Amino acid sequence: MQYSETVMDHFKNPRNKGKVKNPDGTGEVGNPICGDVIAITIKVKDECIADIKFNTFGCGAATAVASVVTDLAKGKTLKQAMEITKQDVAKILGELPKNELHCTNLGADALHMAIIDYYNRKAGKQKDTPKEKVDHIGKRKGKCYCPY
Repeated sequence: MQYSETVMDHFKNPRNKGKVKNPDGTGEVGNPICGDVIAITIKVKDECIADIKFNTFGCGAATAVASVVTDLAKGKTLKQAMEITKQDVAKILGELPKNELHCTNLGADALHMAIIDYYNRKAGKQKDTPKEKVDHIGKRKGKCYCPY
């Protein structure tokens, strides 16, 4: 199956790539099975996403998903951004190969994690360590082989 023109456009010309300086919130999520990782950083002003950027490690679909998610969220209120779903992303990108559909989850999840991190920082809460965030797979003799 070939990627849609929209997927290819966002892969070749990603929007909002990079990292926000002094972010107000960060969210990173990955799939330990395929190795795709999306990290999103946000800057918040007046409860709106004033700036948003992403970095990815993985397939072209992961880059396209992160590009679309950041485009959708930029300028939105935090409440509106929390309502962005994988279905919203999939609708814009069109059909993805079945083995890459999980990427639509990664983008929305990373965005939501960045917003939650913003609220946690605002409330003075400490960020969870990666061990608390994910179940580690592939443990052999006490060693973890997942990307976390």
